[in-house]
Parts: sequence; C-alpha cells; structure tokens
Amino acid sequence: MSRYRNCEGVNRRDCLKFGLGGLIGTGLVDLLRLSGRASSTSSTPTTRATSCILVWLDGGPTHYETFDPKPLAPSEVRGEFHPVETSVPGIYFSEHLTKLAGMAERLAVIRSIRHDQGNHGAGNHYMMTGSPPRIPVGCGAFVSFHPSLGSATAYFRGQPNGLPPYFSMPSMSRSGGPNFLGAKYAPFVVPDDPNKEDFRVRDVSLPGKLETTRFDSRRGLRTIVDRLPRIDDPAAGDPVPALDEYYEQGYSLVSSPEAQAAFDIHREEAALRDAYGRNSFGQRALLARRLVEAGVPFVTLYEGGWDHHAGLFNSCRKRLPSFDQTLAALIQDLEDRGRLDSTMVVVLGEFGRTPKINHEAGRDHWSNAMSVLMAGGGTPGGQVIGATDPQGYSAVDRVLSPENFVSTVYAKLGIDPGQILHTPQGRPTHLVSDPTPIAELMG
Repeated sequence: MSRYRNCEGVNRRDCLKFGLGGLIGTGLVDLLRLSGRASSTSSTPTTRATSCILVWLDGGPTHYETFDPKPLAPSEVRGEFHPVETSVPGIYFSEHLTKLAGMAERLAVIRSIRHDQGNHGAGNHYMMTGSPPRIPVGCGAFVSFHPSLGSATAYFRGQPNGLPPYFSMPSMSRSGGPNFLGAKYAPFVVPDDPNKEDFRVRDVSLPGKLETTRFDSRRGLRTIVDRLPRIDDPAAGDPVPALDEYYEQGYSLVSSPEAQAAFDIHREEAALRDAYGRNSFGQRALLARRLVEAGVPFVTLYEGGWDHHAGLFNSCRKRLPSFDQTLAALIQDLEDRGRLDSTMVVVLGEFGRTPKINHEAGRDHWSNAMSVLMAGGGTPGGQVIGATDPQGYSAVDRVLSPENFVSTVYAKLGIDPGQILHTPQGRPTHLVSDPTPIAELMG
C-alpha cells in the first residue's frame, strides 16, 4: 500500500470510504459483469493506434523544483535548488533532473497551463477530464462528473488482445473513472508491487492449486450447463448469455498468451530492470511499457506524495533522482524499441505550488502555474511552450487551459476532442468543451 498521503489525509485505502471499492477492488470477472450496464457503442479512429502512459503525480508537484526553476527570484521564492543546463541551449531544469535534462531534445515542457481549481479534488478532476467540476468540490473529494482521459480512450479504442484497454497502477486517481460511459471503461487496477519477487497480477493467473486441466474441466462443465434450455421470455430477458460473455472474457484473459507475457516482468533482463530502478515506481513504469507493447492504449501510473506543504527540499532531494532515473529509462527504452513515436509519455499533477516558501519549508497549492512534461507520440521535442513570470507566480505567455491539454492528448491518439457523446439518458455532452489542441505539440 502507498505510504503517501495528501494534505487532506486521504490515501488509496480511503477510496473504499468514498464508495469506490466496487471499482478499485473488483476482480476481473466482476468488472466484466458490470460492463453490461455500460453503453456498448464505440467508434474506431481512422488514424493509427497509439498509446499513452500518463504519470500522475498526485498532490500537485512543484514546478520550481522540477521543470521551471527561477534562479533570479528572491531566495524565499527560488528555493534551495539550482538550475541545470539541458541538452537544448536556453532550457533549464532543476538540479535533480539531470538524466531528463540530458535528453531534453526529446521532451516538450508546457509551463503555461493554469486554472482556478486550487484543491486536490477539483484540480484532479479538471486535469484528468478536461472538464471543470459542476459544483464546488472539497480537497478530499473523489468526484466524477465527466469521463477521464483513460476511460474515454478505452471507449474509443476497445479491448486489445484480450487485455483491458485501460490500466491504472497501483490505484485509480480520484477522477480517473468512466462516469456515464459505464463500468466497462473503468481502469483495471493492478495494486500489486512488480518490484517484489512474488509479483502476481490478480485474475491473470490461475488460482493457487488449480491446475490447467482442472480449470479447463470446469470450463467444460460450464459449457454443458449452458446448453440447457434458456429462459424464453422476452419481457424477463435471459441474463445468462451476458454472464457467459463476461466469464468468457475472463477466461480469455487468464489463458491469453499476450496477457501472460505482458505481466511476466521477470522476463526482462536484470540490467534493464536496474536501469528503471529497483523500486515500486520504476518497475511499474517497466510494466507499463510491457502493457503498451502488448497493445494496451492507456496506462496510468499513479504516484502519490507530491503535496509538499512541509519539508519540500529534503523530500525532493531523496525522491527526484529516482523519479528522474525511471522516467529517463522509460523514454529511452521506448525509443530503443522503436515505440517512442507511437507512445506518448505525459507527466503532470493537479496544479503547481505557491511561489513563496512557507514557514515549514514547503509550498502550498497553486493553480495559476504548473509544468507538464510530454514525450513521444510524435511530439516535437526540445521545446518549452509558454512561460510563467520571472518569479513563477502565474502563466503569462501562451496561456493554456486543461481543456487544451486534454484535447491535445485525444487528438494525438486519433480521437476527435470536439465530438458529442450521449449519456444513457440521451443527454448530449461535449467530450471537451474547448477542443483546441496545443498546436506546438501536434507535430
């Protein structure tokens, strides 16, 4: 379980208290069964299939100590870290991001996204969906007024190779769900730690002591039962065929060579696993690469612990180097395998941090400025889009919105952000109300 908490004291386990246990803790067959309540309508993009690995830094990562250092600002603003030169002249990152700085020609940084939702619940929803909350939302809220990026991508992309189209590890973001699209498009959550030797994904391996022959026998018995006369009452309906479909999909996942291969992280060479970092985040990033390689279109890596109201600099000194190592290894690995051009890597949180360092050596919530990192998926690298003022208080040049960001991800995935979706009640709703992608990132 994650040891990280935000300022409101909510962690992954607390999701159960907010009624999300049915999605987060569900087994695969249960998840497939729930899909019967979802809309079955989807469309296939005409562009090539691409994937997205979204690294969600929950809590709101500091832009000063990552991708938007302010070395000329007063000490109470610039903080304790120094800028480091990147591989692109004129672009600087913070000093603990040396590996990413060394590959800046492959990266794009957006420094000018801003919004007006300065608490975790609302900020998370806005950046995860491109839709601001419809009502005031508290810091600790788990809300869903609109489908998330991952769920909408799953809706349009469909199920690849018997694998769910949307994964989230080790938990689902508080606004990472499907809303009116239905449970079929909720993420398949992998809470287990791939850094452990006994790593095993729930519902993708046979239960202990159940041999393949016994498993096949049980499936055969079920087939015999299914041949019995069915309910022939159109008014009542027969739930069995739908249930059969979910069990069949569950069986397909358990028996799918693609699924087994994707989750068998032990097949990777020790040197590559070392390069990613022998820690939970590093091995989840490696697993994400294996999933997109197997055809999964959307994977979220949920990383908590970025709500630095206190002890910001000590925490970042410990955490940023391994974060830097893992992201750089992921991008390099994708490029070495010829998959960086078709796989986006996106790194962000719900907002940035306040300019002035507080009395506990931390920074507080700040939605007027933030940094977002993008690489791959045809994103032109070696550039910074927009700018904050000299002290990082606010985005002032090429000011962009969460709608612009979300539209960019959709557009690069071949999904039209301007299309109209319909709820089960027939109510029309825009996928994104302002479907204008960020032109500099489109390539």
